[in-house]
Amino acid sequence: MDGKPVTLPEAAFRVYRVRRQTHPATKYEPRAEAPGRAQRVGLARAISKMGYCSRAQAAELIAADRVQLNGAVRRSAEAPVLLGQDKIEVDGREIRAAEKAYWMLNKPRGVVTTASDEKGRQTIYDFIDERGGWLAPVGRLDKASEGLLLLTNDSQWAARVLDPAGHVAKTYHVQIAALADEALLQALRSGVRHEGDFLRVESVRELRRGEHNSWLEIVLHEGKNRQIRRMLEALGVEVLRLVRVAIGGLELGDLAKGKSRKLSVTEKAAVESWKRTR
Repeated sequence: MDGKPVTLPEAAFRVYRVRRQTHPATKYEPRAEAPGRAQRVGLARAISKMGYCSRAQAAELIAADRVQLNGAVRRSAEAPVLLGQDKIEVDGREIRAAEKAYWMLNKPRGVVTTASDEKGRQTIYDFIDERGGWLAPVGRLDKASEGLLLLTNDSQWAARVLDPAGHVAKTYHVQIAALADEALLQALRSGVRHEGDFLRVESVRELRRGEHNSWLEIVLHEGKNRQIRRMLEALGVEVLRLVRVAIGGLELGDLAKGKSRKLSVTEKAAVESWKRTR
């Protein structure tokens, strides 16, 4: 829980209220933390949250005896840390929390959304200037997919963007090796089962078509792993290209492939909006 108060979604709160009425003796109330209480996390996570590097990279630094906590070398990535109170040093230099940063990247096809790749493939970090500090991707795009990817060192903001309860829309343009008809579109709206998951889109429409293929616009609020590809695969339709073009009210626009830039205050706010800007 990271030591922070929990806000129950409305639906969950209704369930909670019914359970309390039915079983009044049941201890089901979320625990409230004292105001101003410092957040306690593991050492590797603390280093990551401060924007120094990824959690995996932090664990490697710790294992190499390069990290000190309050003046003593720590060899456990899970050593408890009070954020904002404890002193962390890497190679004898104290690290401090980085200024919150919010970026967008036009991810090229064939690039993986990881910090490093055991197969030597290009990663998104080949396209980002890391001199400004560590940034983590907000969600993922698989290797074959392309388009808008957000990056930040603000883990709480990232969690809000990814939370299905927030209804932040993710919009994709998808080229399929078939001519779309109403039966296909309705099947995507109604949902399909694939490998134990029930998958459905929030909305779908045909954008344009060629002689043998169509482009669809698909909107998701909750995106499971490779959801669009899995749905179309279940329906016997091949995906030729998949491009994410918007998150909330933020559109990819004319950002060139492989390029990244900071979000403006207005753009950051637009990400959190479920409404598309037209």
